[in-house]
Amino acid sequence: MSYNDRFIRACRKEKVEQIPVWYMRQAGRYDPEYRKIKEKYSLLEICKQPELAAEVTMMPVRKLSVDAAILYSDIMNPVASIGIDFDIVANVGPVIHNPIASAADVERLKPIDVEGDLGHVLETIRILDKELEVPLITFAGAPFTIASYLIEGRPSKNYLRTKALMYGEPKVWHELMHKLGDMVIAYLRAHMAAGGKAFQLFDSWVGALSPADFKQFVLPTIQRIFAELSDLPQPKIYFPGVSSGELLPELKGLKCDVIGLDWRVTIQEGRRRLDHGYAVQGNLDPTVLTAPMAVIQKYAAEIIDQGISEPGFIFNLGHGLFPEASLEKLAELTAFIHDYSRKGIAAADGKKEEVHNG
Repeated sequence: MSYNDRFIRACRKEKVEQIPVWYMRQAGRYDPEYRKIKEKYSLLEICKQPELAAEVTMMPVRKLSVDAAILYSDIMNPVASIGIDFDIVANVGPVIHNPIASAADVERLKPIDVEGDLGHVLETIRILDKELEVPLITFAGAPFTIASYLIEGRPSKNYLRTKALMYGEPKVWHELMHKLGDMVIAYLRAHMAAGGKAFQLFDSWVGALSPADFKQFVLPTIQRIFAELSDLPQPKIYFPGVSSGELLPELKGLKCDVIGLDWRVTIQEGRRRLDHGYAVQGNLDPTVLTAPMAVIQKYAAEIIDQGISEPGFIFNLGHGLFPEASLEKLAELTAFIHDYSRKGIAAADGKKEEVHNG
């Protein structure tokens, strides 16, 4: 089987014969085989065993026939290296044992040591680089999203402590953003050197900010991350998370290739807000997967019709898969996306040929 580079081509707005697809959290609890592994090992224990982490990464590629793998990891993994003590608690998420509350707490954060503390992650990437026949996407959590866990101490709905620090002590806030930005840059650069073929910066919760606050308190660090990694040839994706449609116009000029959209803006509207400057990725509401297959296909077809109207589209969800999703439905959806988009692209090419010859 030859290497499938459709995802890479779509990131670069190059011609594809069908739309590539991958799913956020595609290695996860919707898969009964993965659930069995989780009965024996925690997420962090799996991450520390490169052979097992690589196997879990590859499982959805084999089962779903997706066009890219995403590294099995967690956005919190690198923060242990900078001096944060945390656990991933079942049904809660990341729980921080030494949350950040002051300038002194930010001061004590150390520079990341990727090789020394996260060698297991790099080894997983090296294994996957040899084994995969699709591109491997690696990822990092963006500074605001990581900061929200470090300050709140656990997942939050209103980000009260996070925003209190941001508004009340902007100097401390910007120092925290700077240190987390340094962490992300070093971590992702090491991923690409180990064999990653693209990376995604997850900013899952930054949609909690107004465009003005995003521009003042977060965007400078996002710009710096992509600027400092702009020498890397691999495609770069920024996913500003849920409820981020109002932030899209602020992203113009960012040195990345792809912007991920959530389901609250259409593909067409997302492109318009970005001045058609990027490939786009998205954006099926994950809860649509609870519907009958005919309904799922209807929603997917509407997204694909908009996606194929110009180059640079990757099908994905507007956020991560949830445990209740069906493995069988996902495999069927992937086949539908490939088939429907292939026919749609061929039909559009046929019309262009007619006009050309007309």
